[in-house]
Amino acid sequence: MPIDTRLRILLAAMELFAEKGYGSTSISDILSRSQANSGSLYHFFPGKQDVLVGVLELYRDGIHRMLLEPAWQGVEDPIERIFALLARYRLALLESECLYGCPIGSLALELHEPDPPVRALLAQNFTEWTKAIGGCLQAGSARLPPGTDIAALAEFILTTMEGGVMQARTHRDIAYFDRNIGQLRQHLDLLAERARAAA
Repeated sequence: MPIDTRLRILLAAMELFAEKGYGSTSISDILSRSQANSGSLYHFFPGKQDVLVGVLELYRDGIHRMLLEPAWQGVEDPIERIFALLARYRLALLESECLYGCPIGSLALELHEPDPPVRALLAQNFTEWTKAIGGCLQAGSARLPPGTDIAALAEFILTTMEGGVMQARTHRDIAYFDRNIGQLRQHLDLLAERARAAA
């Protein structure tokens, strides 16, 4: 079944914002990629920012279907699920020769002073990501020392991932991402050692 025009426009914009950035993507780019006419686009989206809002809502609402479920397929261990998700970002970097990374992180860096609705949606996307990682940490809490701040650790993992992606893209070298994730692995291993000692 063909997808509806609104969704086709949003998917085209999603690809373009990830490839080129929001500022470098024009309405004509979106029309060309989506093969929609301008009347259809403006029927659903009065302006370019409205397209951005729709894209951010699509990311937020689709995090499980588009990102988490494919990454976690066949991975039962909750801590390994974290690294399986990070491996998806690594694969995206490799397949794009370190051009593509986290689309929400890229938009957040580009749109450092966006309008409140855009900033709120960016924050919601980060919150959903950290909640998912927090769920993994909670499920694997026996491997964490008593009193571990699960929410803060999930935020730290997001920061590590985003920083690794940013450096790998800047240097066009996956080793920057790998070193960050390697340090994260060591950190979680040390926390597991402390948990065993406390037990």
